[in-house]
Amino acid sequence: MRVVIQRVSGCFVSIKGEVISNIGNGLLVLAGFENDDTEEDLIWMSKKISGLRVFNDENGIMNLSLKDINGEMMIVSQFTLHAKTKKGNRPSYIKAAKPDTAIPLYEKFIKICEGETGKEVKTGKFGTDMQISLINDGPVTVIIDSKNKDL
Repeated sequence: MRVVIQRVSGCFVSIKGEVISNIGNGLLVLAGFENDDTEEDLIWMSKKISGLRVFNDENGIMNLSLKDINGEMMIVSQFTLHAKTKKGNRPSYIKAAKPDTAIPLYEKFIKICEGETGKEVKTGKFGTDMQISLINDGPVTVIIDSKNKDL
């Protein structure tokens, strides 16, 4: 499982010009799943994201987590996070989980994150062409891979 996390002061997901989901201060999580991802990956990632200290404390130091600030989370599926670009210029998505595997992982990840944060997690719509508007606060962007925890 691979995620790109962006600290946002606002984020909107639109489909065909209609806003379907939005959050205020919090984290936008773009999530890509692989065939061999397990519930263990989902749990580990949820704990890592909700505890990630990327929000400023009273001294302007990034020392607070999403839970500390009572922030919101939005999770949007993004299979292109598993693009392989070693050969040629057309990315290969061979490692990205197909929908029959990815959809249950995505839905379970949302539920695990809701349990971890104690709040409803907003989402995009799996497998749909979406437009995401966000105000990246900082900017702060973090990449995490459950198979490469050193990243």
